Amino acid sequence: MKRRKFLINSVLSTSTLMSLNYSFSNKKVDSKYKFNLKYAPHLGMFVNHAGKDPIDQLKFMYDQGFTAFEDNNMRKRDVNLQDKLADFMLKKNMQMGVFVAHTIHWKEPNLASGNMDKRNEFLEEIRQSVEVAKRVNAKWMTVVPGHLDMRLNIGYQTSNVVDSLKQACEILEPHGLVMVLEPLNFKNHPGLFLTESPQAFEICKSVGSPSCKILFDIYHQQIQEGNLIPNIKNCWDEIAYFQIGDNPGRKEPTTGEINYKNIFKYIHEKGFNGVLGMEHGNLKSGIVGEVAVIDAYKKVDNFK
Repeated sequence: MKRRKFLINSVLSTSTLMSLNYSFSNKKVDSKYKFNLKYAPHLGMFVNHAGKDPIDQLKFMYDQGFTAFEDNNMRKRDVNLQDKLADFMLKKNMQMGVFVAHTIHWKEPNLASGNMDKRNEFLEEIRQSVEVAKRVNAKWMTVVPGHLDMRLNIGYQTSNVVDSLKQACEILEPHGLVMVLEPLNFKNHPGLFLTESPQAFEICKSVGSPSCKILFDIYHQQIQEGNLIPNIKNCWDEIAYFQIGDNPGRKEPTTGEINYKNIFKYIHEKGFNGVLGMEHGNLKSGIVGEVAVIDAYKKVDNFK
């Protein structure tokens, strides 16, 4: 008798679960989260969900509600892949973020030195990056002026950098493209010429072109100078792009000390309509870590 009752209850429970599953599966639920800002993931960030294929990864980003994409290595990718990525973004109305426009000299001076061979190398790579930008519908490209020249006064170095950037603007302006100068912190990248947002602001004002603006990397500037919202406010007229990473660790927002919810609220209230690159790692590995990244952005984006 007990066995019979157990079997009947089991059948009823199974039937109920099947009915519930059917009900849930037939609900029209929009899985896309509508973010207030254009956060841009990069390849590899969701590889455990999407697999290794770049287009599948891009599709997964889109399905989560991300409306932009960033790829520092786009310039070096196969042209066929560039075309495929661009085609998908165009169809889904996703915006392409930055890619690195040139060879970055981490250990030796290039633009700061005034060396004409180094300057010509830089300008030629800017010309090549114009073609990449046109192919993938990018508006912005990252420029890092490279290492300090310890044998030159900083005033001469600044003049050399400004001259190089003015020549680069002559290449970019006819195409409506923008190079964004990225100041990098002293801890991760010791010895570089460009480190602080006021310095980048001064250089952009000296260049005086719509094709030369600032990439304000919040992770780098938290380490280098702090005082984030006041510095963003003071540099606002020259900022065209943001990048994200918490500190310490350079992982997703909510994993460190930076109050990203307040920063994003400020950026949104200023009317920013550009891209914010998610240039950080995932704190946790695997699918769990990828879900945590998505949840973190939903949390800090909830500022209205």
